[in-house]
Amino acid sequence: MNKDQIEGNWEQLKGNVRQTWGKLTDDDVELYKGKTQEFYGKIQEKHGIAKEEAEKRMKEFEKTSGYRDPK
Repeated sequence: MNKDQIEGNWEQLKGNVRQTWGKLTDDDVELYKGKTQEFYGKIQEKHGIAKEEAEKRMKEFEKTSGYRDPK
């Protein structure tokens, strides 16, 4: 997978995350790229769910979206 494909996948995932977690800002979603625990904390804070539940739901979301983290 080349850089353009990775970036395209990220933009698609970012849009899907914003649709799913509508209260998150673009800056909140950017945390997902390298600061996942902070990202889960933002979901917890803005959606009123436990951090562990946010992480679980996001992992399920990743599976259904087909996103593959290039790390």
